[in-house]
Amino acid sequence: MTTKQHRRDFIKQTVCAGIGAGVLSQFPFSGMAAGTVATGKRIGIIGLDTSHSTSFTALLNDPATGDAFKGYKVVAAYPYGSRDIETSASRIPGYITTVQAKGVQIVNSIPELLGMVDVVMLETNDGRLHREQAVQVIKAGKQLFIDKPIANSMADAIAIFDLAKKNNVPIFSASSLRFTEGMEEVLSGKKIGKVLAADAYSPAKLEKTHIDFYWYGIHGVEMLFTAMGTGCKTVTRFYQNDMDLVVGVWEDGRMGTFRGTRCGKALYGGTIFGETGNATYGGYSYERILHKIIDFFETGISPVPAAATLEICAFIEAAQKSKLKGGKPIQMQEIFKQYHYKT
Repeated sequence: MTTKQHRRDFIKQTVCAGIGAGVLSQFPFSGMAAGTVATGKRIGIIGLDTSHSTSFTALLNDPATGDAFKGYKVVAAYPYGSRDIETSASRIPGYITTVQAKGVQIVNSIPELLGMVDVVMLETNDGRLHREQAVQVIKAGKQLFIDKPIANSMADAIAIFDLAKKNNVPIFSASSLRFTEGMEEVLSGKKIGKVLAADAYSPAKLEKTHIDFYWYGIHGVEMLFTAMGTGCKTVTRFYQNDMDLVVGVWEDGRMGTFRGTRCGKALYGGTIFGETGNATYGGYSYERILHKIIDFFETGISPVPAAATLEICAFIEAAQKSKLKGGKPIQMQEIFKQYHYKT
């Protein structure tokens, strides 16, 4: 087949309905073919509305990385992705160009993507779409990493995990802030002994389509749970327009706080208080979480238990309920019972 025929066939494939037709038809494919990557190592990305997609692709498809990521490469991407959150949707055309330059083929649909790849990274910034998109991947039997947030409701998160279990498909979800530098040493007890309490802070910008902390505060909330572990009992949220302070009390009496900021410089960090000293945390890199993702693809073992992710969802929804009730403490069991979830 001639080069012109290849080009003509691809352009024909990338014409689709709605706004997709206007965007995808501008970007004919050039670069890495799926067949050049070993079977079992082909990654597909869903969602080019977040910089995570371009950052992960840059690391994985860079020849200079050698075998750091065990031969895994991004070979195809489905761009959508949010269509109605302007700050996300407006990124898609530029990010299509960026990943194409790294040899990634742009496809029209998730089913088309699934026919070309072995494993999937669901990167869509819009948590409302995660359940619908994850269902297609899980039913196809593909291992799946779901970037933050796992969803925009605990109901959707439970449904995703239940379907994955039913179909025996390994999945995991996490924020990159879970894997901050030095956390392994802290959590092992070697650095500061037993963790007694923790404070965490991160940006917590709000998006009207999402429950507050599912949108951006998820980073700081996950940092808090990384330090404290599961077992939160009550959640109290003190809300102001530019800032939130959320206090969690754990079943063993320990206390942890999350401060979400919407003014000033956007930073991530916190303090972990231990028996023999304190430790600061918050340094992170996409490379660290990417190594966790690749290990997960290799082993099928999630580094984050489903129960931990679901408790984070419950914490977020308890904080939302506390806000709506003027700062009233909310029992985590209220949220678990609401969704008929047994811990």
